[in-house]
Amino acid sequence: MQIEVRGGDILDFDVDGLVIPTNSLGTMVEGIAARARERLGAACEEAVTLHAPIAVGAALVTGAGALRARSLIHAPLVEVPGTRVSVESIRRATRASLLAATAHALERIAIPGMGYGDLGVSEEEASRAIIDEVRAYKSAHPVAVILVDEDEVMCQAFSAQVPP
Repeated sequence: MQIEVRGGDILDFDVDGLVIPTNSLGTMVEGIAARARERLGAACEEAVTLHAPIAVGAALVTGAGALRARSLIHAPLVEVPGTRVSVESIRRATRASLLAATAHALERIAIPGMGYGDLGVSEEEASRAIIDEVRAYKSAHPVAVILVDEDEVMCQAFSAQVPP
């Protein structure tokens, strides 16, 4: 599997699937999920809450509306918004996202830094958890993973583990 690190807004990437870190309730009230809801409207959130609760370690694939991506992969990190994140929940959300990409034959997916900073995990721990899961995953899909974040420190943490 090809792994690439890029800076920028994940919502602007042209890929088959964008990973959207969320909560088990499916409410899109924080971070990337909130920005996706702002761009796509309430119907985006309703498509997720209809299937709630979504376990941490599971993922739900929906359409991406007007975004350049084909699909959104909603991956809960916590059960309820505002809860601190663990390294294990980052691993489980990453693994669930990869499994969802396989189930939907998504070739290129973008995964953001998840659970770092105020949410409880350092950039280094978060990047290591994500990259370890991506490297350990063996399947025909996805063929490429783009690790993306707007935060320079998170991008540096990704880059430190992924050779150019």
